[in-house]
Amino acid sequence: MSLSISNEQLKAAAAEFGTPLYVYHAEKITAQYQQLQTAFDGVFARFFYACKALTNISVLTHIHRIGCNIDCSSINEVYLALKAGFSPEQILYTSNGIGFEEITAAVEAGVSVNIDSLSNLEKFGKAYGSRYPVGIRLRPNIMAGGNLKISTGHATSKFGIPLEQLSQILVLKDAYQLRINCLHVHTGSEIKDVAVFIKVADIFFDLVPSFPDLQVLDMGGGFKVPYQDNEKGTDIDLLAKEVAFQLNKFEQAYGKPFQVWFEPGKYLVSECGYFVTTVNVLKETDSVCFAGINSGFNHLIRPMFYDAYHRIRNISNPEGPIKPYAVTGNICETDNFAWDRPINEIREHDLLVFDNAGAYGFEMGSNYNARFLPAQVLFKGGQMHLIRQRDTLEDLLKNQIVIN
Repeated sequence: MSLSISNEQLKAAAAEFGTPLYVYHAEKITAQYQQLQTAFDGVFARFFYACKALTNISVLTHIHRIGCNIDCSSINEVYLALKAGFSPEQILYTSNGIGFEEITAAVEAGVSVNIDSLSNLEKFGKAYGSRYPVGIRLRPNIMAGGNLKISTGHATSKFGIPLEQLSQILVLKDAYQLRINCLHVHTGSEIKDVAVFIKVADIFFDLVPSFPDLQVLDMGGGFKVPYQDNEKGTDIDLLAKEVAFQLNKFEQAYGKPFQVWFEPGKYLVSECGYFVTTVNVLKETDSVCFAGINSGFNHLIRPMFYDAYHRIRNISNPEGPIKPYAVTGNICETDNFAWDRPINEIREHDLLVFDNAGAYGFEMGSNYNARFLPAQVLFKGGQMHLIRQRDTLEDLLKNQIVIN
């Protein structure tokens, strides 16, 4: 079975469901998860899909059915995970800057909880003491990731409890008899260098003696996905080999086995996704030809927010001569998807497809300019299945209240 969706299949989906349109390949998600399972065969590891990348309930259900666990960044993601069939034992909740009532809700749901502030850790101790195991998210002061906005472990990051506050963590642990069973570090996204994860392991190694209830070493996620033709992703086989070595070192030193957890999001769903758009208008000037499409950063904000690159293909004219284009949106802001990008000749009404659009595309979408969010389709078993209808005007109005 092919793990890509052909141009003809994408054109057929556009004809049936309209554009803009997100299309996801279920079997590609399965293949990505199986790659992790194969690489880490024999390693005491668990994988939790970081569902903030894409939370459509049909996608979550598919991920549950292939045997993956799930990582949630909000209590509503926890509730979606439960609705998708995940058991509490399969759910990890790690949030930041949240009110303690959300942590209480996560405990009531019976899921694993990581806490990333001294304030909430103290509240947790007062509320639960030793009755409920808890993990802590640490800030390791490591700069990693493809962009500062997706780097979460550096010295000025809002995420995690700084390592310099270890003594305060231990005071709280002793005062409330906390059962800290997990240490968590997530340094960022788009991490290609396996050595970053080993740096995290080195930090954990020195901390083990301070946490007698420790069972889990959570290294976060952030595996790099190749977006451009000449890019390479994280070497998963090398990562598995290095992690196996580290776990053996931990067991030899401390006389007990430890489990390692990872939270891949983009790695599982990015390459499964295609964003299909229609060219509304061509606007030629002396220096540039604008191809204006029927979308904007309200549907795919990564290029504007992160300077992210997405391959853009003209599937209506794939053999046309290559010409440079500025691909822009229809939002009343500067929403350039690409500048001076070589693409097969574009004509009005052509279909342009953005590759690697499965992660943080629809999920970061909005109704800015009162534009509708696009439909979503899951390609599974060779068939296109509508998994979210396109917005209507009623969707824009349904929570509004008219007053006289």
